[in-house]
Parts: sequence; C-alpha cells; structure tokens
Amino acid sequence: MTIRVDWRSSCSLAGTVLKWLAVPLAVPLVLAILDGDAPLPFVAAVATTIVVGVALERLSDDRDLEQREAFLMVAVTWLGVGVIGAIPFALAGVGSDPNSAFTVSVGGLVNAVFESMSGLTTTGATVMSGWDFTNQPRSILLWRQLLQWLGGLGILIVAIGLLSNLMVGGAQLMETESQTRNVRKLRPHIDETARLIWGLYVGLTILATATFYALHLLGLAPNMDFFNAVSHALTSVATAGFSPEPESVGAFTPIVQWAVIPFMILGATNFVLLYYITQGEFRHPFESEEFRFYISILAGFSAIVAAVLWVDSEISTGLEPTMRHALFNVVSMVTTTGYASTDFSLWSPGATHMLFLSMFIGGMAGSTTCSIKSLRWLVTLKAFRRNLFTSIHPEAVRPLRLGDTVVDEETVRDIYAYVLLAIMIFFLLTIFVVVDAARAGTAVTEFEALGAAASIFLNIGPAFGMAGPMDNYAGFPTTTRAVMVVMMWVGRIEIIPVLVLLTPAFWKS
Repeated sequence: MTIRVDWRSSCSLAGTVLKWLAVPLAVPLVLAILDGDAPLPFVAAVATTIVVGVALERLSDDRDLEQREAFLMVAVTWLGVGVIGAIPFALAGVGSDPNSAFTVSVGGLVNAVFESMSGLTTTGATVMSGWDFTNQPRSILLWRQLLQWLGGLGILIVAIGLLSNLMVGGAQLMETESQTRNVRKLRPHIDETARLIWGLYVGLTILATATFYALHLLGLAPNMDFFNAVSHALTSVATAGFSPEPESVGAFTPIVQWAVIPFMILGATNFVLLYYITQGEFRHPFESEEFRFYISILAGFSAIVAAVLWVDSEISTGLEPTMRHALFNVVSMVTTTGYASTDFSLWSPGATHMLFLSMFIGGMAGSTTCSIKSLRWLVTLKAFRRNLFTSIHPEAVRPLRLGDTVVDEETVRDIYAYVLLAIMIFFLLTIFVVVDAARAGTAVTEFEALGAAASIFLNIGPAFGMAGPMDNYAGFPTTTRAVMVVMMWVGRIEIIPVLVLLTPAFWKS
C-alpha cells in the first residue's frame, strides 16, 4: 500500500512540541532540588523528551500541513506528551503498593500513563491513594497540576489555530457563536491571536492564585498555602480537577469552595467572549445564545440538585451548605472540572443521577472544557424543535439560527453525528468496563460502570462508588485502566482526529 499522508511532516511538528515539553518539566525539577527530593524522575523525563523531540523534528523540513497531516499531528502530539509525561510518575511509583518494594510492572506502567493522560486531557481521574497524597514529593504533585494546565491551554490553542481551519467538530461554531465572523480576526495573524488567548489564560490563572492565597493571608483558609493556591489555580482555570488534597476542594473552608466556583465557570466560557470582557464590552457575553444556555443549565441543574438535597433529611445540613454543595458539584460536573466539595457518592439517587446527567453537557466551545459541549446541545435542541415545527408545516422553510447567524445544514448534520457517536462510544465503554470487571473478579455495579465510562470518555474525573471523588480508579482491572487511557485520549481531542486515522482512505486515497 502506498501511503499518501506526509507522516514525516506530522511527526516533525509533533517532535517540536515534545522538545519544548522540557520547559514545563524544568519547573517541578527545580522544586524537587529545592525540597531536597530525588530529581531523577524529571531529569529522565527532560532527557527523553529532548532526544525524542529532536529526533522526530529532523524527519522533515516541510512545516506545511494539509488536512490529513494536521489530523495525524494532533493525535500524535497528545499521545506523545501523555506517554513522556508519565515518566516522572513511573519512576516515583505513583499508584503502587506502598507496603512493597518498588518494582517496574505492567500495572505500574499503566498507572503512570493513566495519571499522565488523565492530567494532560484534563480528566482528573486518578490512581493515587491516600498514601501517595501524603508521601509523594511536592514536585510530583505539582507536575500533575502543570500537566492539566498545559492540557487546558493546549486544546484551546489547537481549537483556535489548527482545528478552526480544519472545521473539525464544533470548532467552526466557536466563531459563529462568539459573534465574530472569524476568531483569527481578533488579531491580524493567527500567532497574535494565540498569544492573546495565552495572555488571557495566564492572567486568569494569576488572578485565581492571588484570590486563593489572599483567603489564606486573611485567615479564612488556613490550609490554602501558596503551593495549594497555585495548584488549585492551575487546575480550576483549566477545568481539570487534580488537587494535591485527597479530599479535593472539600479539604478547605466553605469560602474557598465559593471562591473556586467562578473560576471553573470562567474556564469553561468561550475565551473569545472573555476577551471582549477585557475590552470593557460586558454586554457581549450575554448577547451570545450559547452563553445564556450554558448559564441557564448551571442554574437549573443546581436548583434541582439543591431541592433534592433539601428534602432529604439524611443529607440536608442547612440552607448554605445545601446551596454550596449543589452549585459547586453541578458546576464542577458541567464544566468537566471534576473537583468535589463533598463525597457526592453518598447522596440520594435523585441527586447523583442529576450529576450523572451533568457529565454530558460540557461548557462552551472555545474553552478549556471537555464533554459534548453546550453549543452542540443547543444546536441539537433547536434542530429538534424545528423538526417538530416542519412536521406540522411540511412546506415551511425554517433556517436554524444562533443569534442572527444561520447555521448551515452540514454543520447541523455533523453535530447530530458527533452526539450520536459520543453516546455510542460511551455505551460501548460501559459494556467493556462491566465485562472486564467480571472477568477479573472485580465487583462493579452498573451505575459505577456508567459513571466511570462517562467520566473517563467525557474527561470529567470522579464518578460514583469505587470511582467516587474520595476514592480512585486503582481498583479497576489493569486492562480496564489501559483502555481508559485510550478513551481519555480519544475523548479529549474530540473523537474525529483519532477515528479518521483508522480509515483506509485516510492513508491511501
């Protein structure tokens, strides 16, 4: 078979990304040295990423990508960073048995890649036990947060720069719904736009750090020291969910939980709309139909969960805690952040099923969030309502609009296909989790399997039961965790860039 994809150019650009991964790896390396911890995990990772990156970079001098080469480059880059990012976790023995001597095993390697891919894809699922949180050095914990921050920014830049050119999934709708004809026209050149978004992302992270640490200095959050402030700023803005605390944000005072909520909401907001806010155009977001839909979902779901908790005498602890836990955990699930303010696995079925439903929503297009995304649901609901109308009035011609802009029918069909495909993959993953658990003799209930499959594929993080917010995924069989690694990767880059690689036409036509 003659390969008609310029895979060398794709791998060359992926190598450039891997080479520069040494820069963020240097941050926990310095922290390890300052704390007197072993620097080997990060030295090995830095050396590996430079060698592999430079080797791949030399495969080609052609830096121009056509559509197929771009698909390949995106898939290879995310996979490569996820694997190399696992080196520190593997050498530190993350997720291994603390009572046994450290040995390299298949299960240990899977755990390391699981933790790395979960971080990079901003999933927030973990295999770390309470021992890991207590005994792993701060440098390892910081690398988890940095991976998530890089993953959140990475997908945003890819969506704006590369995927907006390729019209993948709903990326083109970001331009429509942001009330901007072309997102790249925020600045004359795409590199300027990328720097603009980078600046917004960094600025929001600094603001979150300052806010959290200020609460500590004011005596309102005793355990929110500077390390915790930075860690939670990195993962709240990235809508990612890793925390250095085994109890997640539940380890902090209520005022910290209230303070985290707006940063999760902002991280899942279209960054183009955030740009307009920085220009003083405060009404612009509310002119976005998707933004209004997104906020309505957060408010509506939170109100329902709060009502369910309030009437449950075994759970309700007062008005403020009920409202706080309902809003916090709904926002965390909808935005795919995956933080937890309490162990919501212990809530009544009505509340947990609402959280399960929240997993499938997602934040806005053009944000750091994952899942199906609110824009696709908005278009789907509008299209369904239009179908009902045309069923009654078959002669009517009724274009589908977002604001004042008509959405073309090809985009509507693409969104229908994406939603259906996502749901099908979710159900197939659920079946695999159940079957593989039975094969390995692991007790997994159907709801636990449903929650874990949704959480992994939609990049949420915590689910219910053995995958709950105060537990971890280490209890699943090694084969299940290995498949979950692949599903996190597929879900984060929105299915299409991976699936097209599996078609013969991609390689030979």
